[in-house]
Amino acid sequence: MNEDHKNSTDNAEASSDITEADKLKDEVTKWKNDFLYLKAEFDNYKKHAIKERSDLLRFGAERISRDILEVVDNFERALEIKLTPETAENFKKGVEMIAKELKDALSKHGIQEVPALGQPFSPHFFEAISSEATTKYAEGSVSQVFRKAYKLHDKVIRMGQVVVATTPNGSSAQDGVN
Repeated sequence: MNEDHKNSTDNAEASSDITEADKLKDEVTKWKNDFLYLKAEFDNYKKHAIKERSDLLRFGAERISRDILEVVDNFERALEIKLTPETAENFKKGVEMIAKELKDALSKHGIQEVPALGQPFSPHFFEAISSEATTKYAEGSVSQVFRKAYKLHDKVIRMGQVVVATTPNGSSAQDGVN
């Protein structure tokens, strides 16, 4: 009977080992399938993100383009008007309104002019192309603007070209920037 008991105990342990092994195999299979599913899902995400980025680069300017095209339409309508001395003043007012419309469209999309005239010179926004002796503006301030500076949100997208004021009796050079 001891031998029968030993055999039944061995069979129970073997059966328990098989059951444990089957459970572990099932768990490994489950984790493998979960991993493969997540890998496929991540690959799809990457493909979608690449396409989205590509579309953004390709069509990102669509909204601002529509707004600028409205301004272009107004310029074309203005150019169709026959200019006479009697219509000149109205033509000028119309062009000023179109210029304001263009600035508003740019502003709507985060493009802002950087104020310059009378402001302290900043190499972050402006390129000094000359200096001039003047009492009209403080030394180191912008006294003339040749090209306005613009920024897109917080990034400068076009540096301004300016003349920087110096004091008339100052010892600094008056024909160039030191």
